[in-house]
Amino acid sequence: MHQKVKMTRRVAFSSGHRYWIASMSVSENRKLFGEFASPYNHGHNYILDVEVSGSIDAKTGMVVNIKRIDDVLKQKIVAQFDGKSINDEVSHFLSKPSSLEGLMTYIVDELTQPGVLPPEVALTKIRLEEMPTLYGELTMDNAGRSISLTRTYEFAASHRLHSPFLSEQENIDLFGKCNNPAGHGHNYLLEVTLTGEPDIQTGMIANLDEIDRHVESLIVDRYDHRNLNEDLPEFQGRTTTSEVVAMEIFERLNGQLPASLTRIRLHETARNMFEVSAQ
Repeated sequence: MHQKVKMTRRVAFSSGHRYWIASMSVSENRKLFGEFASPYNHGHNYILDVEVSGSIDAKTGMVVNIKRIDDVLKQKIVAQFDGKSINDEVSHFLSKPSSLEGLMTYIVDELTQPGVLPPEVALTKIRLEEMPTLYGELTMDNAGRSISLTRTYEFAASHRLHSPFLSEQENIDLFGKCNNPAGHGHNYLLEVTLTGEPDIQTGMIANLDEIDRHVESLIVDRYDHRNLNEDLPEFQGRTTTSEVVAMEIFERLNGQLPASLTRIRLHETARNMFEVSAQ
């Protein structure tokens, strides 16, 4: 059996869309779509990553000719969406919600039609970013399709890396300048990923307003501009490494959100990222 190699290609398109059901009242639309409800379009610069998998061709040394993937994405996806009002000009969405989850499902359906992708590769995953604070992923494997939604948040906090189980010198040797008694700070970036089945009416896994309300209440408002060691009882007697903070965040959010929490990623710096996933 030949080892498979995955290849990802990125394209971009700009589109307008709206979250609004004309047959419903203003209050009904607000209840469904929250602050995003409007009878008028808003726009995004979408970024689409398409992952395919295949075996390396002995003659070319490639899984697939990237130009062939580019041609498919430009013809089947970019041409349909770029510069368009999705709700009005893409026929599929004349009667269906243009949610991120709905767009991903449609894109995968388009790309998995017979004869669309080169036969030597299989589509395994797409990632569609609507804005820097919101992206979705649709993954395909032997178990079928899985759709996730990721929302991104920021909070600023300070801490000191110091273990109560080590001596002063051991702490200095292990943590270096991060053991500074006065502490130091970070602008943390938190990604919260939920998985579930999109609602038929809204096309969403969960209402973004509701996700934001829970994460901001449980994490962002609690941690922002705080000293983790001194201000938060959950870290008393613990070393506030990002591993510990990430695990605490996951446990505080798990079971409290409107869909299944499958992953959190905590970016401490541009170079350090820590992930906790559901078992």
